[in-house]
Amino acid sequence: MTGSPPITLCFVCLGNICRSPTAEGIMRALVEREGLTGSIVVDSAGTGSWHRGEPPDARARAEAARRGVELQSRASTFRAGDTAAYDLVLAMDHSNHRDLLDLTPEPELRARILLLRSFDPALRPDDPHDGAVPDPWSGGDEGFAEVFDLIHAACEGLLDHLRTEMLPRR
Repeated sequence: MTGSPPITLCFVCLGNICRSPTAEGIMRALVEREGLTGSIVVDSAGTGSWHRGEPPDARARAEAARRGVELQSRASTFRAGDTAAYDLVLAMDHSNHRDLLDLTPEPELRARILLLRSFDPALRPDDPHDGAVPDPWSGGDEGFAEVFDLIHAACEGLLDHLRTEMLPRR
């Protein structure tokens, strides 16, 4: 893989202060754990711009720290044309997914936009969240713990996919 371009990922939620920075932090930790830092580049963004430049929500940072994951990013906005910069764009929920598709008219690029939880090996058809990562922003600390668990499981599945399907082709 030396000399091959890294796989680029962008996790996207609404404001880029809760779910997507959590996914970015978790995935970055998993990539480092597996010694794949030069092979996989991780980013996050939001479909809305009102939190641009802000750090992740304090509750998201606290839950991540409790689990040994550091959230360092600052909120940024996903814009039309950004999809081309990434191999995969991973939406947290169906609304984010639709917004990303609206920003990406090219069919070959739209195929890069997926729901993050589609990589969760434990995802069931009767999932109470319909395959989405629910937004914990308006709830309590327990919502951030649940979101961390959902994202972690999906990121583990995503990493398995990258190792078996994408990295060998580089």
